[in-house]
Amino acid sequence: MSRDTLRALRWPIVITLLVIVSAVFVVDPIRDAVTLESVGEAGLGLTAGYLAIAPISSVLDTLTLLTVGQHIAIALWVIGLFVFSRVRRARSSEVLLWRESLAAIGLFAGILIAYALAALAPRPMAGLTTSDATVIAIDFHSHTKYSHDGRRGWDEEDVRAWHRAAGYDVAYITDHATFEGAERGIAGNPAQAGEGTVLLQGLEAFDRGEHVNILSAGRRYRGLTTPDLKDVDDQALAMADLIPGTSPLLVETIPGNLSKFSSKANAAPAVDAIEIVDGSPRGLSQTRRERARIVHLADSLNLALVSGSDNHGWGRAAPGWTMLRIPGWRGMPTDSLSRLIETILRFGRRQSTRVVERRVADASSPIALAFAGPVVAWRMFTTLSADERVMWLVWTWGLLLLARGGRAYLRRTPNAA
Repeated sequence: MSRDTLRALRWPIVITLLVIVSAVFVVDPIRDAVTLESVGEAGLGLTAGYLAIAPISSVLDTLTLLTVGQHIAIALWVIGLFVFSRVRRARSSEVLLWRESLAAIGLFAGILIAYALAALAPRPMAGLTTSDATVIAIDFHSHTKYSHDGRRGWDEEDVRAWHRAAGYDVAYITDHATFEGAERGIAGNPAQAGEGTVLLQGLEAFDRGEHVNILSAGRRYRGLTTPDLKDVDDQALAMADLIPGTSPLLVETIPGNLSKFSSKANAAPAVDAIEIVDGSPRGLSQTRRERARIVHLADSLNLALVSGSDNHGWGRAAPGWTMLRIPGWRGMPTDSLSRLIETILRFGRRQSTRVVERRVADASSPIALAFAGPVVAWRMFTTLSADERVMWLVWTWGLLLLARGGRAYLRRTPNAA
């Protein structure tokens, strides 16, 4: 076998070994966000379209769900491997400035393209599936273009389609300083829950310097904020709390200052729930880094644990789902369903929810970040389904055969002429 052939087979063989060996250590692609154990009544459903481009799907999902530290660490690993390969190449061939410059430009262009695809590409999504008809999957934190930080053109029907593809039955639109996206979303809701993703209304505002989501603000609860809808009006909130069992429900969003909740100076907002999963890069960083602290706060203050995609129109991977058990939720009208969800959270608090998250590589220790390249790749391979592994092998060897066939054709073409 020639040296060129061995060089061409190197990466296909490496990928094949990773696919096969990691199958021995396979784990569920989702897990309980508190116990970190598998979830018996839920799984990750993959469409035919998702499987058809399985290597692209799994790589872009992984990129979407990395923490800030992991993004930086992965970029450094890619750059380090690039430099190593160029130095090694320089030992056997002449170093030309223009060629090295083009290679460097190609590297950075490739990184930018990968992130652009992860953020913008309209690709199939992996979605939550449940085996219990009484379980409802909810996102308590999402945005539309009407929010100042929403993606341009990202309207309420885009939000609905994104959540439906990700397996959510319900999603709260919690824009900043506006109800327009939520109101439009509710106007387009199916007649009954269970016939499509139901959009509910909320608002993200400041309370004592913290971002909180006020569920049903502007719909069932009015006048709870300052006129510009940016800050919670403490006096109005106190008045609403006078009638037990009817007060508005507030969710602490992440990133946030958790130290306020242990302060004796009443510096923390009076929330009923707290996110243990938040899909923004900074939110993912804090919830994974301070998972134990969030769970301790939820236990000690009797707060419901919830998840929020915090999706602003970027990316095609859901970070987590809040599961509630509500017999008879299918067939309910919008307002009845929202009232029931919030009642369950208000009275059930810590025991009312179960949060499921996508399983990704650990980022809580310096060692995990230092070796983020192989650690992230290994975790991605261990979460692949059997169908995904088959498609990885098909793509790996199919691309090799196409490349070698193309080279053979180009070599023959001059002779044929």
